[in-house]
Amino acid sequence: ALRARTLAKLSRDPAVERVQADGTTWLRPAGEADAADGEARVRFLAPFDPVVWDRPRFERFWGWDYRFEAYTPAAKRRFGYYALPLLWRADVIGWVNAAALDGTLTVVPGYARRAPADAIFRRELEAEAERLREFLGSDRVALRKQSRR
Repeated sequence: ALRARTLAKLSRDPAVERVQADGTTWLRPAGEADAADGEARVRFLAPFDPVVWDRPRFERFWGWDYRFEAYTPAAKRRFGYYALPLLWRADVIGWVNAAALDGTLTVVPGYARRAPADAIFRRELEAEAERLREFLGSDRVALRKQSRR
């Protein structure tokens, strides 16, 4: 009942607009542009980020089936122990595995399709790895070649 009341209230709020996509109604802030390309930035998302945790919605939006595999036996993992979804512009294009050991943060990306080949993506991937290194307090970062699913 609370959910129904909240959705009804949101649907009447002028700050919220309804958007139809693939037969589903979505709510978003009014006036938010449809950004096909999005901002040219890379972000590593937490596996429990609201963008990620709803797995059917994730697969509908991005066309691949990310799964959090920390509790999956190692032999059955496709992405890695604690793979972080990799957001490029407005698209989740893959994941990264990151591990800090002996002062070095090692970041290994994987891609649902293939890696963007442009220099801007590479620069932004390096910048996000550096932000994670700084957050974790590691001394250096090593960006490795992509992993395969």
